[in-house]
Amino acid sequence: MANQHTIARDISFSGKALQTGGKTRVTCRPAPEGHGISFTRSDLAGGPSYRLGDEPPADPGKTAGRRSTVGGPAGVQTVEHFLAALWGLGIDNVAVEVEGPEMPAMDGSAKGFLDVLKEAGLKEQRAERKYIRIDKPLEVAEGESSITAMPGESLAVSYLIDYRVGCIGREVFEIELDGASFEREIAPARTFCMLREALPLLLFGFGRGANLSNTLVLTRRGPLGARFRFPSEPARHKILDLVGDLYMLGRPVLGRITARKSGHALNARLVRKIYDEYLKRGNR
Repeated sequence: MANQHTIARDISFSGKALQTGGKTRVTCRPAPEGHGISFTRSDLAGGPSYRLGDEPPADPGKTAGRRSTVGGPAGVQTVEHFLAALWGLGIDNVAVEVEGPEMPAMDGSAKGFLDVLKEAGLKEQRAERKYIRIDKPLEVAEGESSITAMPGESLAVSYLIDYRVGCIGREVFEIELDGASFEREIAPARTFCMLREALPLLLFGFGRGANLSNTLVLTRRGPLGARFRFPSEPARHKILDLVGDLYMLGRPVLGRITARKSGHALNARLVRKIYDEYLKRGNR
């Protein structure tokens, strides 16, 4: 069993939000053991706060277009890359203050968040970490997409991606995750969209802060104005999203996850199922 960790000092950073396009400032503060991961909207009257794991994750239908969201309409959108960075560093307790409705995009991956949090440093605490151990098969599915969670002693992910575009195609990426493998193999993988999807997203009000520096816009031949950082970058980014979505539970999950063409909406359904099975029943 490992001990809980928080950051060693306050750290602030800012940037443009991916969906809304507005500038967002974030301050992360150390938190005592047992506090968990909390988000506070410091720009709103009364500063509404939300602690992960205290309530069911957002409804899957509401996360499909606006990414992973904490706390509903007055909460914080697009938290998955930041949460994945917290997972990768083993941070259990942190108070996050956000001046805006969405986390900054950084470079479209978890690397920028990792770098900032590492600058703050880590502090080990006395209490032991609390895990969610998958002890029986769980599955969610919709059409050709599915995610299965099986028992395991660590977090391992197998992800199948299948896009009808020449630079991706059909491939499987598998990884046994810990802090080192996450930072090396998953954290730098950037968010992406198909070129044919970019204009409709903008017309529906999404991706106003997206640009070629924080989003891979994929054509048949490859990303516009960029190069892949490593093979299977889109599949790796899907795993990054899944890691961040799972950390919406406020505790690391131990299990073997097999995902097939999933996205945030299906991830959210799995997270809700895990919540109902392991947290809602009082097994905390």
